[in-house]
Amino acid sequence: MSETIYALLLHLFPAHFRRMYGDDALQLVRDRMHDERGARAKARLWWDLLSDLARSAPRQYGRRPAELAGAVSPQRAGGVPSFWILEEEPMRAGTWLWAGVLSFALVGTWAVLLSHGGKHRLGSLASSGRDAAGRLRWAPKQSGAGMPQGDSDVELVGSGAQRMHAPGQRSGGEITKQVMLLEAELDDAERQRIVDAVSASLKQDYVDANAAQKMADVIEAHERHGDYKAVMRGREFADLLTRQLREQSHDTDLDVVYSAERLHPLSAFSADAQAQYRKAMQETNCTFARVEMLPHNIGYLKLNAFPDPAVCKATAEAVMARLNGTQAVIFDLRENSGGYGGMVSLLAGYLFAQPIHLYNPRGDGPENWTRPEPTSKLENKPVYILTSRATQSAAEMFSYDLKRMKRATLVGETTRGAAHAGVFHRIDDHFGVGIPEVKAKNPYGAGNWEGMGVAPDVKAPAWDALSVAQRLAEKKVGEGSKPGVARQEAR
Repeated sequence: MSETIYALLLHLFPAHFRRMYGDDALQLVRDRMHDERGARAKARLWWDLLSDLARSAPRQYGRRPAELAGAVSPQRAGGVPSFWILEEEPMRAGTWLWAGVLSFALVGTWAVLLSHGGKHRLGSLASSGRDAAGRLRWAPKQSGAGMPQGDSDVELVGSGAQRMHAPGQRSGGEITKQVMLLEAELDDAERQRIVDAVSASLKQDYVDANAAQKMADVIEAHERHGDYKAVMRGREFADLLTRQLREQSHDTDLDVVYSAERLHPLSAFSADAQAQYRKAMQETNCTFARVEMLPHNIGYLKLNAFPDPAVCKATAEAVMARLNGTQAVIFDLRENSGGYGGMVSLLAGYLFAQPIHLYNPRGDGPENWTRPEPTSKLENKPVYILTSRATQSAAEMFSYDLKRMKRATLVGETTRGAAHAGVFHRIDDHFGVGIPEVKAKNPYGAGNWEGMGVAPDVKAPAWDALSVAQRLAEKKVGEGSKPGVARQEAR
């Protein structure tokens, strides 16, 4: 419903703007709606959306489409020219009436949703389970940020951005019916057993021992006081425990999971799992979504995950080779859900002339050192990284390290703030808990981006970040082409 309302609100923008940015804007909103849970978070989301709309819609009508004339017939990386359709489209009188009607409809709908918040857990039955790499929420123990090593204790796991669900689980109305049919009511002994198991896992494995003890004390106190007696359904109990643990720790990577279907012990690194992953990478071009040449010889790469270099190294090298002759590079990570630190190091290696040690909060290892690419011509070229609230995990590592080394300019929004590594612990056939376990030493100072995100150097709404970065890159490239600058660099 919320997505439909936002799609209607996009009609307040000019037609040429919707053609260029409409799909990207909708995808970013989908990601935020998936991540923002609870009435306060939803209200903040809509406040951000409406604020951006109020500022941006009039500005887009004020900007003449003829400004795009310089982009006519740019050569794409494949040598095929593309064309913009330029049109004049003044603000119509009916647009203001349409905006008013939609605003009243939005406020009314939101009021109804809030009034029914206690009866309907918005998003709790979402079925988006897999990330761009085809993996699920939590991973078994890993070596650094690579593929799982050894045996896992849960079937089909991984480290994506979405909430875990059971294998074969369905979506929408069908999943609701199945959950009601399959979920047995919990009794006092079962709730006690689950609380004890979660507490034990926290105390043994959580990244911060003091915080683990405090979280365990909280849920154990609730159990002793009988606060859980009214919670009869497994999924509701898992959601409640997750919320209480996060309120105490402010760690959004903590997750108590319920699966209506049985969680089978199975190696996540089996031959079948590897085959599925390779197939997913082939079907998505290893999540390298777009490679283009923008005007003024500016390279553009949209990357939706950082895939396993053992599978996608050749694809990554081919993509970077296409960008090698550009005067500046824009990395679009606005929809990047993370992935492998090894791919972060591989791509960063094209941007430095010498080996660089990258900070990886998921552990230290040789894969965290960049290897300079001898044929690369990008080590001195300007780099821009587009970020949003959906940018997370390995994408935040790439952004954080390049920002700290002053090698890139971040444009967009503060990232999600997911830094810690996590391991899924199977409690029984239906319950498990995902726990962050690793905290590496940060060579750039105390702390990392966990819970805070990586702040951009240039703030901009996610949907407008590309145009802002493109203007910055064009200015930088223009300055570099001046004779005085060239002589100075030569000296």
